[in-house]
Amino acid sequence: MMSNGQALGSPGRSVGLFDVFRRRYLLSLIVRKEVQIRYRGSLLGWLWSYVKPLVQFVVFFVAIGYFLGQNDRVEFFPIYLLAGTTIISFFNEAFSNGTRSLVDNAALIKKIYLPREMFPVSSMLIAAVNTIPQIIVVIAISLFFGWAPSLLQVGAILLGLVIVALLATGLGLLFGAINVTFRDAQSFVEIIIMTAVWASPVMYQWEMVSSRLPHWLFTLYRLNPLTPAVELFHYGIWFPLDPTGAQTLPNLALFSVIALLMSAIILVLGQSVFRRLEGRFAQDL
Repeated sequence: MMSNGQALGSPGRSVGLFDVFRRRYLLSLIVRKEVQIRYRGSLLGWLWSYVKPLVQFVVFFVAIGYFLGQNDRVEFFPIYLLAGTTIISFFNEAFSNGTRSLVDNAALIKKIYLPREMFPVSSMLIAAVNTIPQIIVVIAISLFFGWAPSLLQVGAILLGLVIVALLATGLGLLFGAINVTFRDAQSFVEIIIMTAVWASPVMYQWEMVSSRLPHWLFTLYRLNPLTPAVELFHYGIWFPLDPTGAQTLPNLALFSVIALLMSAIILVLGQSVFRRLEGRFAQDL
């Protein structure tokens, strides 16, 4: 049937992610509510978001940099480490919360209709909001040491965030849908999150991997979307400090484009599986 020249769809039928962003106001309400809940009853509130990365920096500088001698091996090592952990923390929070989002909102899903993709997407946006203070802190610390990035390096930071946002949303849709029926998915995701920090050059430099792996394995390592994302953050935050002997990941631009395409493909795949399993959500929840 047609009404005012527009086709009428079946009641309660979502058009996927497009439906989510057509309801941007509802999405913003969910994000705002979850962010406010995080600091409800807290005396310092949002200040905790800035205190945590500052404490991390001190721990990295003293425990890892001074006692383990990394400050002597890698110039500005605490900033290198904090930049990497910031982007990985964004991925871990978005992916983990996206996987649990449908189960956590079971009561709402069973009572009213709204695009179910709203929950994994909002989980990614909430993680992004929580990551902003960490980025501000690491940049503020870097400014103290003479951070003066080019436009290309600022663009690298933004590209790294886009790669992780697409990747985490796609995986959140995929595992979130599976987790409704098979709660084992959540445990599997926890294993992925636990290994993510070691599967990319966060706690170490990529040269340590290239010197110990065959070329084809090192290529697979670079095809992990998180590897270029982390290195883009290093390029945007750590490289402008002009650390001695610093080198970019080989073919960083190429592998960043590949990571962006892979993340987009995973997003499409996650949406496809999500829509296929969506009909069972109310029953399984």
